[in-house]
Amino acid sequence: MQITTIGLDIAKNVFQVHGIDGAEKVIVRKQLRRGQVMAFFEALAPCVVGMEACATSHYWARELTKLGHEVRLMPAKDVKAYVKRNKNDAADAEAICEAVRRPTMRFVRIKSAEQQGQLMLHRARDLLMRQRTQVINALRAHLAEFGITAAQGREGIKELLAIVAQEEGSRLPSDAHASLTVLAAQLQAVQTMIGSLEKRIVAQHRSNEASKRLETIPGIGVIGATTIAAVVPDPRVFRSGRDFAAWIGIVPRQDSTGGKQKLGPISNRATNTSGAFSLSEPMPFCGVRASSPKNIPGSLSFWPVDRSRSSRSHLPTRWRGLPGRCWPRAGPTGRPNSWQPDKELGNGRMRLRLCVHELQG
Repeated sequence: MQITTIGLDIAKNVFQVHGIDGAEKVIVRKQLRRGQVMAFFEALAPCVVGMEACATSHYWARELTKLGHEVRLMPAKDVKAYVKRNKNDAADAEAICEAVRRPTMRFVRIKSAEQQGQLMLHRARDLLMRQRTQVINALRAHLAEFGITAAQGREGIKELLAIVAQEEGSRLPSDAHASLTVLAAQLQAVQTMIGSLEKRIVAQHRSNEASKRLETIPGIGVIGATTIAAVVPDPRVFRSGRDFAAWIGIVPRQDSTGGKQKLGPISNRATNTSGAFSLSEPMPFCGVRASSPKNIPGSLSFWPVDRSRSSRSHLPTRWRGLPGRCWPRAGPTGRPNSWQPDKELGNGRMRLRLCVHELQG
């Protein structure tokens, strides 16, 4: 019998295959090493291949598509519901084979190598910026052990670096000076690498018409515009800016039942794997740090006073917006007295609609 659908559970070195025919009878269930994958699929007639959208999935999708197979990527959390019992490679492959045939399943668009390269610029920059923060914090902490402190910000760091650059003196022991000199050199190297990546991002922005249109939206800069343009190659998959906001992750966690709607704080849905995005998965950073729900309208920590759990339903959990000048303004007492957005920039929902509109041209 000819195989019509295959569930492929990918990994670093060991791959699991689960194939069925048109009558849903299991034809093949086997384990493959990495070097055997391409040879196995070359010997098969074109069929539907389902995979989870995870690390290396876009690479394998491109390679199998070249062989004539129809590859469909799915969010891993959507496939998890089809795992019957214990989790193992065989059960995962069977669940993938079952999920890929569901008519209501949402699929991830396969990214090209160029799109993944563009996104890699942003992820590499984000990693280097976190490393820069770690080095700065280490410098401040080590120097504070000797009573040397400085103001926050760039000027304070310049002052500390100037102290480290001085020759060994009475303020720092020789061993401490040697250690801090290494950290200062590392900080300079990281800053140089960040600058080189930002130059490539700016060049990418200037050569992309969609990115330049996105930059005209108030509150969207070069980083956000290039990220959106790279992650959303086809904006027609969104019906509205509201769908775009939900895809990013600016939606409250829902715990509704029995006809009663209960909306909680902004959920931790903005985490992602490399290149794996779908309509149900959020984007990486584009002005939104949804990985931490602190100080986000709709979360309990946003309010200056403690509120009981019974009053949670009165919190503005339906707020949609990007951080920026559209945040609620404080009244004379320092507490938010109005949820009216900045008239010049418009509210967050309008800005998200503008993003989709600009991408659609």
